Amino acid sequence: MDLKLKGKTALVTGSTAGIGFAIAKSLADEGARVYVNGRTQHRVDAAILSLRSNNRSAEVEGIVADFSSADGAERVISTLPLVDVLVNNVGIFEPKPFAEIPDTDWYRLFEVNVMSGVRLSRHYLAGMLKKNWGRILFISSESAVQIPAEMVHYGMTKTAQVAVARGIAESVAGTGITVNSILAGPTESEGVGGFVEALAKQQNKSKEQVAKEFFEHARPSSLLKRFACVEEVAAMVTYLAGELSSATNGAALRVDGGVVRAIL
Repeated sequence: MDLKLKGKTALVTGSTAGIGFAIAKSLADEGARVYVNGRTQHRVDAAILSLRSNNRSAEVEGIVADFSSADGAERVISTLPLVDVLVNNVGIFEPKPFAEIPDTDWYRLFEVNVMSGVRLSRHYLAGMLKKNWGRILFISSESAVQIPAEMVHYGMTKTAQVAVARGIAESVAGTGITVNSILAGPTESEGVGGFVEALAKQQNKSKEQVAKEFFEHARPSSLLKRFACVEEVAAMVTYLAGELSSATNGAALRVDGGVVRAIL
């Protein structure tokens, strides 16, 4: 299937590993010119090398930027003024009891997870409108719908992403631009893998046992009963980035392994 991404320029934030890297790889394999992003030059260079070694014809560049402040978005925009596809993937999380989350943590997660996408979308939308074509995607989470008690502040940012995506889509109704969010379920990304491994050591259990108990207790509604692989999420994102998804707009699409029980 040709998703008609050849000749398109795509930016994927937070893409040196995990879901972001898988998205960058998938878009590059479809012929898009992809810009990967990370917080350090070393990570960005390693991601570019890996993508090019996998696909010699891949058009891949990198931008070092930290989205913990507005400076990150400004640096990206100054380096790359226009894109056809924007994937707002960068995000941070941390398990912490609600009563122990200080104001600084609420603001920190909101700055990275939400404002990075707001700032980039606000800028790139103008160029998309001139072309009358563009794709803006927010990598949200099933936590946007089922707020996790163990990290309420993270869930809040994921809900906010869905609202922002829908609002932007409403603002460009009738154009060739689509704006969607993806509700990713528990996925075996770099961050989640490290969290599971740390938990296994702490509880003196195997990673397999910790994962099994996670789906028994923390996400019992999962139909997949395992962590999704990053490529499974990237496949949905890549479809939405292409020409063929033009009738899908303002939606929150689930790649959650069936965790969310609602049928709509």
